[in-house]
Amino acid sequence: MVDRELYLPKSWTDDSEHCRAAKIPSDRGFATKNDLARTMVLRALASPLPVAWVTADTAYGQNSRFRRFLEDVGLSYVMAVPKSQQVHGPRIDHLIGQAPAEAWQRLSCGDGAKGPRIYDWAAARLPAVWEFDGDEPTRQRWMLARRSITKPDELAYFLASAPLQATLADLVRIAGCRWKIEECFQSAKNECGLDQYEVRRYTGWHRHITLAMLAHAFLAATAARAREKGEPSGTLPTSWTSHQPRFAVCWQLPTDILRHRATTR
Repeated sequence: MVDRELYLPKSWTDDSEHCRAAKIPSDRGFATKNDLARTMVLRALASPLPVAWVTADTAYGQNSRFRRFLEDVGLSYVMAVPKSQQVHGPRIDHLIGQAPAEAWQRLSCGDGAKGPRIYDWAAARLPAVWEFDGDEPTRQRWMLARRSITKPDELAYFLASAPLQATLADLVRIAGCRWKIEECFQSAKNECGLDQYEVRRYTGWHRHITLAMLAHAFLAATAARAREKGEPSGTLPTSWTSHQPRFAVCWQLPTDILRHRATTR
């Protein structure tokens, strides 16, 4: 946890007397949560932090302007989107429904309290958009779906933009980082009192949140020194193209299936 912004609804920002009483800066106008996220992303990029990826829930993922902003500043992302999200026209749930059975791969998106979080995943590379990518794209856009093993009807959907060499394993790893964010919030609340504040003024809120984040960072750094670090190994990029009359995507298949297809043709 390295940054924070306080969301103020219009009922606050439109009430100048209320804002003065709470010591809210006079230049602090209304900003949507996407605007606040954009501000924090820009601050992170201006810092020494090695920022490369962004992940978020559907509130941010379904906002095409926010996704375009991330691409414009050179960041990759894996963003959750609703099942009604349109992808070059069709809905994402309809497109995922066309995935061949062998496109689903069982992968872990990270460790949880009860061990590895294992799901079935299907991903497809999306066609480049000439208006944005030009003749030589520097990134690859994807659509991605996560399916519960025990409850196959439970699916989650994602849109991603990644380096050309990124694999399905890379996207799954980033998607799984959202749990780490939630865990950070929970541990900061339990151990550092992140949510235990009763403040009347804008500055007081920032002081409390900053102190709690600093304490949490200290505990996280202390714990990190006590364990070995390791990055999950990726898989070689493999694909099979499924051509549709109006829409073509490139489904990612396991290596053994592709090898079998190559030898039987």
